[in-house]
Amino acid sequence: MFDSLLASWLTFALAAVVIAVTGVYISRLADLLADRTGWGEAMMGGLLLAGVTSLPDFTATLTAAAHGYAELAMSNIMGSLAVNIVFLAVGDILYRKANLEHAAASSPNLIQAALLIALLAIPLIAMVTPEYALLGLHPATPLLLFAYLVGYRSVQSSQERPMWLPRRTAQTVEDKPDRARRSRHGLSRLWAVFIAQALIIAAAGWTLMTAAETIAVRSALSQTAVGALFTGVFTSLPELVTTIAAIRYGALTLAVSNIVGTNAFNMLVIAAADVTYREGSIYHAITSQQLLWGLVTILMTAILLIGLLQRERYGIARIGLESALILVIYAAVAVATLLI
Repeated sequence: MFDSLLASWLTFALAAVVIAVTGVYISRLADLLADRTGWGEAMMGGLLLAGVTSLPDFTATLTAAAHGYAELAMSNIMGSLAVNIVFLAVGDILYRKANLEHAAASSPNLIQAALLIALLAIPLIAMVTPEYALLGLHPATPLLLFAYLVGYRSVQSSQERPMWLPRRTAQTVEDKPDRARRSRHGLSRLWAVFIAQALIIAAAGWTLMTAAETIAVRSALSQTAVGALFTGVFTSLPELVTTIAAIRYGALTLAVSNIVGTNAFNMLVIAAADVTYREGSIYHAITSQQLLWGLVTILMTAILLIGLLQRERYGIARIGLESALILVIYAAVAVATLLI
């Protein structure tokens, strides 16, 4: 689509800015809708906001897969999964009242984190098993969809009828929907604006990946480096800005559920990529580097889950040990990816 590397980089940067700016507004709108609808922050963040903030990943990954760039497509989604967990560590650094894992612990967030580990294991297992397709699809693809739907039924059940509750402390910030929360606009208008912003984010994601394909072809960077460290990071900008904005508004459950829910939703992106990739199973068209990023994401999610369960109130400089470990692990793997 682009004739020069410079034009690709400029378009890439512009699309990234659009994604970031739109993400700021949509996070505040999601918090408002969580109250007005009575759904709560966990369900709004884990499903609707997660789906919207995943749109850049969705359009970017499917664009690359449809054009035959399997390594770029899977590197983008695996890189997004990893950097999203890093964004929660950044949020922990910014939230100074206590460790974020302590303040935002809730039953739905715990189940979402465990669900993410289970969902991510499915494509990783498919990558190392013999290639097989039924009607052009690998069995892992429908299995991902089924597991996601069943898993989120459990998340919904834990929201409505929790069988486990975190111990309330002075630093705990509970999610209490406020249906009487005021707004200048009616509920229908709020939904219309929410959908319009979602479409803007999706269009920017498609543009960003189209530019990234040219960058991957014409630069000295590998598809894995471009996908995991560039498109993976920039298509995840909505998650960063919505997380920071939610923390600023005091919607801590929304911040955590948005990140973990987005990563769970991204498993459906992998399934969709297998559908659009027409040269075989996408699980077997990638390298060990994407497998590495997937395993690293499982590791970081497990560390996050331990933090949500242990609920350390304060760490060194009020930064949790879990957040520090996540940042160190991500930095080490990022450097290794650039050197490979």
